[in-house]
Amino acid sequence: MGPIKALRHQAETRPKGVAFIAGDDVWTYERLAAEVERLAGGLVARGLRKGDRIALHMANRPELIVAYYACFQTGAIAAPLNNRFKTAELTTLLQRLQPSLYIGQADLYSQAVAIDSSILASDIRFIVGGAVDDPRARPWARLFGNALGKPVPAASDVQAPALLFATSGTTGQPKIVIHTLGTLAEIAESWKHLGLDGDQVAIQARSMAHAGGLFTFLGSIRFGAPVILHEHFDPDAVLDAIERHQGTWIALLPFMYVALLNHQRAHARDVDSLRTCLAAGDVCSRQQQDQFLSVFGTPLRSYWASTEAFGSLSYGTVPGPVSRIVAGAQVRLVNDSGTLVPRGEVGELVLRGSNVTIGYWAGPGLIEDAPKDGWFHTGDLMRQGEHDDLWFVSRKKDVIIRGGSNISPAEVERVLIAHPAVQDAAVVGVPDALFGQRVVGFVQLASGVPSTVLDEIFARVAEQLADYKVPESLNVVREIPRNTAGKIDRGMLLTMIPEYEDSEVFAIP
Repeated sequence: MGPIKALRHQAETRPKGVAFIAGDDVWTYERLAAEVERLAGGLVARGLRKGDRIALHMANRPELIVAYYACFQTGAIAAPLNNRFKTAELTTLLQRLQPSLYIGQADLYSQAVAIDSSILASDIRFIVGGAVDDPRARPWARLFGNALGKPVPAASDVQAPALLFATSGTTGQPKIVIHTLGTLAEIAESWKHLGLDGDQVAIQARSMAHAGGLFTFLGSIRFGAPVILHEHFDPDAVLDAIERHQGTWIALLPFMYVALLNHQRAHARDVDSLRTCLAAGDVCSRQQQDQFLSVFGTPLRSYWASTEAFGSLSYGTVPGPVSRIVAGAQVRLVNDSGTLVPRGEVGELVLRGSNVTIGYWAGPGLIEDAPKDGWFHTGDLMRQGEHDDLWFVSRKKDVIIRGGSNISPAEVERVLIAHPAVQDAAVVGVPDALFGQRVVGFVQLASGVPSTVLDEIFARVAEQLADYKVPESLNVVREIPRNTAGKIDRGMLLTMIPEYEDSEVFAIP
């Protein structure tokens, strides 16, 4: 069931049901469907055509939701912009997207105002959330059509590009992942494997400018789960919302759960309503899962997902970086030559299915790197345990090779984080004349812990890992740097190693 069909179904069968709540503003399915219809009519009246890109530069606001669904209805392509991008990054991305319309948020527009009109035309800039000091920008209310006008037919080409997500990256230009109405329908359907149904109250605090946030909302509408919408992630606001609205279901990035743990310990709320808590987007350590269970009284489950291929795996039923293969999903673990590896051996995760991206955007009508024979190579190394369990080992490109031996950064990081003095940790491989690479570690110590504990951490790691895996040095940092998707920014870590900060050997290609 596609996004528009799912929304219309909810609006017709239970019009007064709660689609989402933003602050004190309650949006019913009937209200949301009507606003989407009005905006869709306005876009068509303005001359927007199927395939035109609409740049969406907003945090988690009702206007963003309305705009997404209006794009899906008209056949325009929704192109969300990362809220953390600065002017130069936005300029580069918009040059590639060539949008026919820009809908931005007033307090984000400062990063777009200086973009040249040859890239972001003067007459296509519309703003939500207040006025801005730019005569070219107009209020988005002017985009809306007459509510009594003829309904806009829903887009019928389910294989055409409908959504463009610029993947986060630490170097170079990000790839722009394409999803269609068909892939989005399958992704929304897959949430049934992640416990999202009409009996849940979903807490939505991940950015809907990213895949995880939007996919969560599409699943919530599909299965009729009311959403408590947060404009941005704030741990205190999330905890308050769980208590106030009796939230039952939540999916966040692992580092967000660290913040929830700290804030719940500092000021306890009633969180007994929570039933399903999921972590994806990065490795969630066993220590973090154990701490969450002790504080919140419900398990924190890990699952694998990606912007390109969401929905093939569900959460693991045991602690650790483990996922489960969804019934009917096409999943393989292969070696570098593409041959299946035996159960228990490490291989690259490859996926195929109607939930997988059709490729990457290279321009209007141009698609690059379409999955070969439908198989998408994730770049993630895993091993299959009992039954359908898949255990994450490492990112293929992150593997450190020291003296011919492969080292998984995630494995070393899990051991570091397991130490009670460590709040967060990361490791990178640095060039070494003798061994090819050596392991350098970074730790964010728990509050009040002195750096003198490093010797103890070293000793603990040496007890649990082979000598060649043990970091040759540890650096104490205030915070582990992460990219816009919340994943460890290993490129930034390399620049934080003093002796190599200005060395060409650490230039990121």
